[in-house]
Amino acid sequence: MRHQQTLETSSFLSGIGLHSGNPASIAIHPAPVNTGVVFVKHVADQIQSCPASIAFLGQTDHCTTLQVGDFDIQTVEHVLSALAGLEIDNAYVELLGSEIPAADGSATPFVDMVYQSGVLTQEEPRKYLKIIQPITVEDGHRSISVLPSALPQITYFIDFPHPLIQQQEYHHFCTPQDYGKNIAGARTFAFRKEVEFLWSRGLGLGGSLHNTVVFAETGLVNDDALRFSDECVRHKVLDLIGDLSLLGIPVIGHFFAKCAGHALHTQLVQAIMDNSDKWIMLNAGESGKDGIFNGQSSSHPTIHLPELQPAFHAF
Repeated sequence: MRHQQTLETSSFLSGIGLHSGNPASIAIHPAPVNTGVVFVKHVADQIQSCPASIAFLGQTDHCTTLQVGDFDIQTVEHVLSALAGLEIDNAYVELLGSEIPAADGSATPFVDMVYQSGVLTQEEPRKYLKIIQPITVEDGHRSISVLPSALPQITYFIDFPHPLIQQQEYHHFCTPQDYGKNIAGARTFAFRKEVEFLWSRGLGLGGSLHNTVVFAETGLVNDDALRFSDECVRHKVLDLIGDLSLLGIPVIGHFFAKCAGHALHTQLVQAIMDNSDKWIMLNAGESGKDGIFNGQSSSHPTIHLPELQPAFHAF
């Protein structure tokens, strides 16, 4: 039986926010069983908190945002992807600023934080949601589904009219080993003709060739090569893993995504919650399906946090 996991110690990372362009720092701390992932921020002598939950989803325009009251967190998908991909169930993610650091545009820096901290196995069994009937969300030619499967896995298809991308499909078996080797290193990508448009909307202000793969009309703007020939579709898998973690519980099912993105990813999360007749719980104990989703109430959560001291004097 798989048990829940957290970190042995805290780890730290500083950088800039991909969309805001402002300084951004995080610390990832251990958390007790059944906490899930919770974003926290020290404001004066108080701690603001927001669970990584679909109930607190903000906008999904080029990134995934969470918000509780005036506490909002931009670009959460990469750090959430790393934690979910490495099967870290419980963690506090402390912020300085309102955005997760862009780092190199992939999840590798956050994976390194987990490895630096060490993984601690906890006493409580890990709960799973097992799909027993298909669930699908569509938007024109874009779609995403989850089907019954013996093991968690993802198949993702993209189609971009660029000679270095075109049609790509990737199949990922969801294990920490495969995640670290084949998914974590895939970087955010964009097209040069779209960059000024993003800037005009107040997005991508921290983007650079150090944290984004930028495609010109026929080639790369970056001096370095792609990390994988199909890096773009692998990054889509990375994003999907992060967005799916907003369900608050790992899923045993086979996800099929076609030209999807953050909006459809999160719509599928909501559809899973809304269709409780199409899945069963494993290791749920006596509670069954009741109250399994972390922070499912849309009101400000009441969370009992430990006496976390602000971590950022360490930077």
